[in-house]
Amino acid sequence: MTGRPLALRATRLFDGEAVHVGPVMVLVDNGRITDVDRTGAAPPDSAELTDLGDDVTLLPGLVDAHSHLVFDPEGRDEDQMLREDDATVLARMRRQAERALAAGITTVRDLGDRGYLALRLRESHPPGKGPELPEIIASGPPITRRGGHCWYLGGEADGVDEVVAAVEDRARRGVDVVKVMATGGMGTAGSDPGAAQYSPAELCAITRTAREHGLPVTAHAHAAVGIRDAVAAGVDGVEHCTFMTASGIRLDPATVEAMAAAGTFVGCTVARPRPTMPPEVLRTLEPYWANHAYLHRHGVRVVCCSDAGLNPAKPHDVLPSDLVYFASQVCPNREALTSVTALAAEACGVGGRKGRIAPGYDADLLAVSGDPVADLGALREVRAVYRAGRRHGGASR
Repeated sequence: MTGRPLALRATRLFDGEAVHVGPVMVLVDNGRITDVDRTGAAPPDSAELTDLGDDVTLLPGLVDAHSHLVFDPEGRDEDQMLREDDATVLARMRRQAERALAAGITTVRDLGDRGYLALRLRESHPPGKGPELPEIIASGPPITRRGGHCWYLGGEADGVDEVVAAVEDRARRGVDVVKVMATGGMGTAGSDPGAAQYSPAELCAITRTAREHGLPVTAHAHAAVGIRDAVAAGVDGVEHCTFMTASGIRLDPATVEAMAAAGTFVGCTVARPRPTMPPEVLRTLEPYWANHAYLHRHGVRVVCCSDAGLNPAKPHDVLPSDLVYFASQVCPNREALTSVTALAAEACGVGGRKGRIAPGYDADLLAVSGDPVADLGALREVRAVYRAGRRHGGASR
C-alpha cells in the first residue's frame, strides 16, 4: 500500500445490511472508508485503483465475536495452559490470529485468555506497523468460581467482594469487556454446565462494577437458571445460551422476552454434529438450534460466532464455514451475513466503526468470488482481505 488513497472496484457490495448489485467502488484513505460510489464513476485522479475482478463481492471484514486465541484446537487446553510459558502461547496466538485474518476475519473478540495475553498480543501489533493481525477485543481471563469452568486461565473469584475486585482489576488492565462464567461448562473436568456458578447477588455485583468502569459484560451460560439470572443482572450478552435444565434443554419464553426487551446479544457458538461427539452432547444439538431459531424469530439479537480454539473442529478460520451451518438452522443468508458483520460489531462494542461499508468506517474489507448472499460458500473463495486499508492477501487483476 502506498500513501495514495485507494479505489477498490467490485461487481457487487454487501454493506453489512443490504446487497447492492452493479459496479461499486469503495474509496479508502488513511485506513478509513471515505466514500462508496455505485454510479460507475471513474476513480479520482489521486487514487490508486484496484479492480478486484469479475463476479467479486466486497463486504465488511468478518467479526468473530467469540474466540479463544490461547487455545490450540489440536491440543489439551487445561494441560497446555498450566505448563506452557507465555512466549510459547503468544507465538501460537499470533499464528492463529494470522490464520483468522487470512480467512477474512478482521476483528476477533477474545473471550478468555491466560494472563491477559490477548492484550499483550494486541499491544505488540499496532495497525500499520509490521505484520497485520485482526483487531483484538479482549476480556482477559474469564471470572469463574474456584475450581470452576476454565479455572486454569487464572480468573477464579468467589463471593461479592472477590468478583468486584476481579472486575476492577480487569478495568485497570484495559480490557474491553468482562466475561463471567455464570454456569459450568463442557470443557472442564468436574464442571456441570447445567448448574449455576454464581448467585444473583454476585452477578449483579459484576454488572454494577463493570458499568462503573464503562465496561460491558457477557456471560457464558448453558443452564437455564444461569441465563435467567444473568439477564436479570443486566448483562449485555449471553454466550451459548443453551437452556439446560434437569429434564433436558427447555427454553424459557419469559427469559427470551426479557432478552428481546433489553437488547441482550446472544452469542450462538456454532456446534455442528460430528461422529466423535459424545451421545449426551449430540442429544443437545437439535433443541439447541431450535432454540436459537426461536430467539431470532422473537427479536433477540443472535450473533453467529465460532468459539474457535475449542477442539479440532474449531480452527481459528472456521467462522465462514460455521456461518453456512448457522444460516441453515437460524435465518436466511442475508441476515446471517449481518450477524457476522454489522450485528457482531455492535455486540463487540465497535459498531460505530466496524461491520459496515460506509464513509467513516474502518477499511476492514473482504473481497470474495461469487455472491455470498446467494451462496454463503463464496466466503471461502477469498480474493483479498484489507485490514485498516492495508492489503493482507489474495489475488488482484
